[in-house]
Amino acid sequence: MINFKKLAVGTVLASSSALFYCGSAWALLPIQHWTEPSGARVWLVESPVIPMVDVQIDFDAGSRRDPAGQAGLASATASMASKGVKGQGAEPALDENALGEAWADLGASFEASADSDAMHFSLRSLTDAALLDKAARLAARQIAEPSWPADIWARDRARWSASIKESDTRPATVAEKTFGAAVYGSHPYGVRTTQETLARISVADMQAFHASTIAACRAKVSIVGAVTRAQAQTLVATLLARLPAAAACAPLPAVGEIAALTAPEEKNIPFASAQAHVLIGQPGFPRRDPDFIALLVGNHILGGGGFVSRLTEEVREKRGLSYSVYSYFAGGLHAGAFTVGLQTRPDQAAQAVKVSRDVLARFVAEGPTEAELRAAKDNLIGGFALRIDSNKKLLGNVANIAWNDLPLDYLDRWTQRVDALTVADIRAAMQRKLQPERMVTVVVGGKP
Repeated sequence: MINFKKLAVGTVLASSSALFYCGSAWALLPIQHWTEPSGARVWLVESPVIPMVDVQIDFDAGSRRDPAGQAGLASATASMASKGVKGQGAEPALDENALGEAWADLGASFEASADSDAMHFSLRSLTDAALLDKAARLAARQIAEPSWPADIWARDRARWSASIKESDTRPATVAEKTFGAAVYGSHPYGVRTTQETLARISVADMQAFHASTIAACRAKVSIVGAVTRAQAQTLVATLLARLPAAAACAPLPAVGEIAALTAPEEKNIPFASAQAHVLIGQPGFPRRDPDFIALLVGNHILGGGGFVSRLTEEVREKRGLSYSVYSYFAGGLHAGAFTVGLQTRPDQAAQAVKVSRDVLARFVAEGPTEAELRAAKDNLIGGFALRIDSNKKLLGNVANIAWNDLPLDYLDRWTQRVDALTVADIRAAMQRKLQPERMVTVVVGGKP
């Protein structure tokens, strides 16, 4: 009998040095792509150095598909995948404790989660044939056949509700909720889970949501590891085998786009806190937008580069208005928000807002300097290897390509595309996407 625990530990120890030395070469490995007979689409990078495989299966079943009044349904559905599986034939039912023990015995791991756009199922396993087959079959049960224990959902819902109640006492939560509602309007991206929406979610609702969204024909499967295409096809077939077969994969209902802001909006919310929380922003752009790399580099200079960004220089270094200030784009399938954020003393909030707005408006109008652009390129290109220095990180990049329908050579061309950008490119991209005169500003903190 194979001792899977010893096999896993030994492999990890033996592979640690190989992982360190071979990571930078992974960007050059080709991404294979095909569609399975089930309709599942697969992206594979064969990385044979370490006898492990990482798999991510994504479905269009994120919170943007939560029904009205039931925010949190997608996340609740994903969480129940680890709470137990049904028994079938000779396979006994497993509760959450038995599942945990089964994965420990295999030396493998399985996770399920949901974000705004997608529901994710992730498997990590050694590629020993016996081990991988057992891991894939167990993962397949969790993907397709959760047992939906009502008592466990009642317990977890109470914990989740208590966590929300506690979080709502923090100024950061108030700021985020207010900002999201103002930027996204009625779009699902702006809806947050509350105690009330959780109370409306039943086991039957989760079962219905799972049945309507999780199907093999809708799966996008990303694989990185020591498996061939033939082995990957067997793995995918096993992972999706328990999902209902569909004669035709009917498209899911379309989700509307986010409306652009037509006027500036300011919300000043009194809150008894030592720091005022400030958020400034607007809807940004979908992740697949062709301006993405120009905006990534531009935002690195503006506020995404930590202590070397322009916002940090003007807000923190020159004026001491905040310890940290940042900006970022959160593009998804829809136009995720562009956000500038900081914390400051309540009596300095107005000045911090003015300085941040001025820096943003000037950057959009003029773009970066040549020196700023060169420094950003050097930093981003120099750090590129760190984005792909493990199977798991590389998997994240492959899954990004899969989910957003990016070119298969996206990683191979990434550094060249960054290096080719000009000041004019950055300025034009920022001007196409940002309207500093029509942004939402939220300040939470200070007295009425």
